[in-house]
Amino acid sequence: MGDLTDSLPTSTAPQRPAPFREDCWSEDATSTLVDAWGRRYMELNRGNLRQKDWQEVADAVNARHGHVKKARRTDVQCKNRIDTIKKKYKIEKARVTSSNGALASSWPFFSRLDALIGPTMSAKRPSSASPPLALPLPYWKTPSPAVPSASVGALPQKRPMPAVDDSYFRRNYSAVAAAAAAEAVDEEDDEEEEEEESRWSAERSGDVDGMRQLARAIERFGEIYEKVEAEKQKQMFELEKQRMQFVKDVEFQRMKMFMDTQVQLEKIKRAKRSGLNGERIR
Repeated sequence: MGDLTDSLPTSTAPQRPAPFREDCWSEDATSTLVDAWGRRYMELNRGNLRQKDWQEVADAVNARHGHVKKARRTDVQCKNRIDTIKKKYKIEKARVTSSNGALASSWPFFSRLDALIGPTMSAKRPSSASPPLALPLPYWKTPSPAVPSASVGALPQKRPMPAVDDSYFRRNYSAVAAAAAAEAVDEEDDEEEEEEESRWSAERSGDVDGMRQLARAIERFGEIYEKVEAEKQKQMFELEKQRMQFVKDVEFQRMKMFMDTQVQLEKIKRAKRSGLNGERIR
């Protein structure tokens, strides 16, 4: 039956391509993100980044990898990616620490994260971690010496238990201690991340309120400017109306003076003509 099962051809289902996610990060983009965040993180003396700092990090990533619209990153996406990288580093750090240097991390960003946030984790790590209560410890009884008896024959003594190699328990102890220390650091980091998230959201809400106030001020300025322009247009219309009336009046006066001058000249001509005609009659 087993031979028949082995001889049957195995049908392999065609592999479907993994769906593309718009927030997936390539290794190059992640490397650029770590470099940009690391520079800003060190400039702030290993302090928490604010919303404007995350925006600068996103701009640096988009400058190199945001040529396509789907590849552009926001400040929120960059912050979430850094949080994921930090959690990955803590897991790798705990694994390397528990091995007492026997293992080395093959994660490409481990060395850079270790240089950036490793000192802060070492400073926060407690000096001594207490082992869990259920840690197995070697235990054996010391055999009691046999008491000789006159009436009873000598009984065979129990063999002493061989020495137990406690290297296994030491390895377990170091692994559990490292895990407990990493868990304590994770709790502290989670609290700091929650505080940073709340402060960051407050800053974003403050920025939104500031933008709203700025929009209202711009709208009020536009209304005032529109009123001033309307008043200016009205004044210009009145001035143009007055100018046209003044030109009309001046033209009327000029025509009136011209007509009066023509009438006076005609009277003078008639007077001269009448004088000449009188002299001729004499």
